Amino acid sequence: MKKMNPVVHFEMGYQDKQRMADFYTNVFGWQTQMMGPEMGNYVTAMTSESDEKTGRPKTPGTINGGFYQKTENPLSQAPSIVIGVDDIRTAMKDVESSGGKILGAMTESGGHSNDPQDIPGVGLWISAMDTEGNRFSILQPKGM
Repeated sequence: MKKMNPVVHFEMGYQDKQRMADFYTNVFGWQTQMMGPEMGNYVTAMTSESDEKTGRPKTPGTINGGFYQKTENPLSQAPSIVIGVDDIRTAMKDVESSGGKILGAMTESGGHSNDPQDIPGVGLWISAMDTEGNRFSILQPKGM
């Protein structure tokens, strides 16, 4: 039986990052952190008390997430999930051999690459699409 890989993060787009952060803070009590241009203006969202050392939620079954700037690309319009794996390159091969597609990762120059992106302190990440046209991401967290 193949090992189950858990959903470890969610991602949603924003048009106005401050308005989005205020909404989720006011409605759900989430804590957001605005990242700078070097991190693509990403906004992290803590939805549950997290371990200071690992950044992972302390409560089993909960996940944290993040928000990215929406673009004209329809793939940026819908929320997506991030699935944690032990070996991202094996997972990428499995996606393609099962009919999915690797969409790639952003490069430092703003282009796209079919190699996983190393997110400092987080791990290796890449975006993919399933057989039904749903975008999702694959993450090999640091320490896995």
